[in-house]
Amino acid sequence: MNKYTLFGAISIASAGLFATLPVSAQSSRDQINIVGSSTVYPFATVVAENFGNMTKFKTPKIEPTGSGGGLKAFCAGIGVQHPDITNASRRIKQSEIDLCAKNGVKEIVEVNIGYDGIVIANSVNAKPMSLSRRDIFLALAKDVPNPDATSAQKLIENPYQTWQDVNADLPAIDIEVLGPPPTSGTRDAFVELAMEGGCKTFDWIKAMKKTDKNAYKALCHTMREDGKFIEVGENDNLIVTKLNHNASALGIFGFSFLDQNGDSVQGAAVDGQAPTFDAIADGSYPVSRPLYFYVKKAHIGTIPGIQEFIDEFVSENASGEDGYLTDKGLIPLPEEEREAVLTAVQGLISVKLASAE
Repeated sequence: MNKYTLFGAISIASAGLFATLPVSAQSSRDQINIVGSSTVYPFATVVAENFGNMTKFKTPKIEPTGSGGGLKAFCAGIGVQHPDITNASRRIKQSEIDLCAKNGVKEIVEVNIGYDGIVIANSVNAKPMSLSRRDIFLALAKDVPNPDATSAQKLIENPYQTWQDVNADLPAIDIEVLGPPPTSGTRDAFVELAMEGGCKTFDWIKAMKKTDKNAYKALCHTMREDGKFIEVGENDNLIVTKLNHNASALGIFGFSFLDQNGDSVQGAAVDGQAPTFDAIADGSYPVSRPLYFYVKKAHIGTIPGIQEFIDEFVSENASGEDGYLTDKGLIPLPEEEREAVLTAVQGLISVKLASAE
């Protein structure tokens, strides 16, 4: 998890003149506008409701657009017509930083609110699944190594139809996995942590990363398109509902949705580790990721309540070890990381982004 623990404001260098007027020169609004990740959405909604009830400010407006869609809207420019904050279940990409810079969004405050696990779940009416990351890759990748031992270092279009085809120890049920679209941060994290994690268990594919990084990434990150993997959209609750009606299907979503729907769905163990609060917190569950929100520094002090909303979100009462967001499934930050976040947020410190990928 350490590679994700860079916090604070991201200072983005920009060149040229921007036609966008400063926020203060435009007609203002009195409500915070938030877009972004469907995974962070439930946490942000709870904070927004408490914020609206406890302060003089209006309850922020939040729209779950997905991490990619949220960052695209966020980076479109400065001004009241653009969002103030975007939630993200993955780190901002260099291409998004470049888009922000192009459109005059020069400084961004990055806030890590905690951690989340990505679960592969099925109905409680089905047998629990125990999968390796290799199983997940072989079941869901578009192309896989030829299972014929005489041509093991060749790729073929995914031939696997059942889980037992993938691994003789798995049940003989059809592969049917419901998951998020490419605009979702959950999808980005899943292909990086689960799919690539299984892909590189093949030594000859792992070696490909050094010789042809683009081919390696395309192979490890590309999902099959023959109906075995089904994109359901940005609404994780819809996946939970569909699993309740189809005991043979599996679904991909954040741990918080498993935590809130434990009476109807169960998480598969991955590489022998069940997706539990403690396993995600200590890093032993292999498919876990940080959660963020990003704030336009130029909007702070102009759109009423932004600083106060940030302060509430990072408060001990909200995202601390015993905060109300843990009841919703958020895995709190370790104390050292939390202190770094608080220092950066309180000072709105501008730091250079060391790695955006």
